[in-house]
Amino acid sequence: MKKYILTSTLAALLTLGGLSVPALAGPEDVVVEHAWSRASIGMNRPGAAYMTIRNTGDEPVTLIGLATPLAMMPEIHETKTNAEGVSSMSPAGEIAIAPGESVALEPGGLHAMLMRLQELMTEGDTFPLTLLFDDGGEVTVEVPILGIAARGPED
Repeated sequence: MKKYILTSTLAALLTLGGLSVPALAGPEDVVVEHAWSRASIGMNRPGAAYMTIRNTGDEPVTLIGLATPLAMMPEIHETKTNAEGVSSMSPAGEIAIAPGESVALEPGGLHAMLMRLQELMTEGDTFPLTLLFDDGGEVTVEVPILGIAARGPED
């Protein structure tokens, strides 16, 4: 009888505990499409990477950072242009992606800034770029390096 009560209590606690755990969007809910970058001009200037990040899950996901062996300081930056036509870039911070929505990292807007390059970005090569999410999830994509004048993944 004691064993039955203990088992029932444990089952009830696990059931209630499971109901109170927030749902987290995992890496399987994030799809990265059309990733690309341009060849770099030496290693003293930063590189950049572009892509579309889609959340196919039922919960929001929040991109909080990047990691790559190619650069010591990869960050999501945003380009803004003021009323006088002067453009500037700054860190974008966390990027929330609602369920069913996508975020485009593209020239002239949000983009992955690859600062303090560790090696030359050479046309025809690829590099791994890991997207880091606030729930501890990670998604790694292999980014192709296109020519220095590329304007998109189709170039």
